[in-house]
Amino acid sequence: MKVHARLAAPVETVRRALTDPAELRAWLAEHAEVELPQRYEFWGRHTPEGDAPHQRLLHADDDTLRFAWLLDGVETTAEFHLRADGPDATVLSLSQSHFDFAEAMSGSSIRGVLQTFWALSIANLAAHLEGRPLLPRVDFTSADLRGELLIDAPLPKVYESLTDSEQASAWFGYPIGIEPWVGGRYAMGGFETGYAAKVVDLEPGRKMSVDWGPTGVTTWELAESQGKTKLTFVQSGFDEQHPPYAAWAGSVAGLAELRRYHEVENWRPIWLAAEIPGLEPETADAAG
Repeated sequence: MKVHARLAAPVETVRRALTDPAELRAWLAEHAEVELPQRYEFWGRHTPEGDAPHQRLLHADDDTLRFAWLLDGVETTAEFHLRADGPDATVLSLSQSHFDFAEAMSGSSIRGVLQTFWALSIANLAAHLEGRPLLPRVDFTSADLRGELLIDAPLPKVYESLTDSEQASAWFGYPIGIEPWVGGRYAMGGFETGYAAKVVDLEPGRKMSVDWGPTGVTTWELAESQGKTKLTFVQSGFDEQHPPYAAWAGSVAGLAELRRYHEVENWRPIWLAAEIPGLEPETADAAG
């Protein structure tokens, strides 16, 4: 698995955010301890299998950080690589071994959360560097999947961007076909080839619920808040012994770009694909 993102900070600032324990605790994990070049560890309720640190530092220099991470009995490898993109921006490339999409769909291994765990983590790193409030992090000790996000935009504009197929596809970075009525389709991948969930509840201008089958029902609700829009989002109706953490993290990561879509002038997503010379062609979406 490979992910590329453009971050609004110089390389030295991004490297500090990746290696300073206090900063890691702000955007990545509940607990973090770093002593380069010997130690790089993070753990806690926001980390998969976070009962204790399971990382082993392999390499660290000015632009690369690589560590082994034991997950579900398998030693995986994660690597961050940084490259300057002008004086005030950095391209971060993440590679993560031992990710299997089938495990993400079935929930058969905690390694199935890796793609969306890192997507949400990098989205929160971007928010941290931009001085924005962080998105809710996944609590891997809880089956209560809910959060709130404040967006500096009028409620009707936010509602439109959540229910219009073209706008939703733009900010999520992946084709989404939406029929905004009860019984309508909500198709990840578009109407022609995507998986079509079902809209089961809709209050025009305010609320929508979508039934995804085994992973439950996602509901978002909007409310005005001093000229801004408060977005409350909940996932429910799933097997609480096997919470859909991978799906939840992906949904929350997508909302980071929804907020930037409304708040950033001349918006463009942080996620990158083949536009970077020397990088392999890949989808621009990191959250889906």
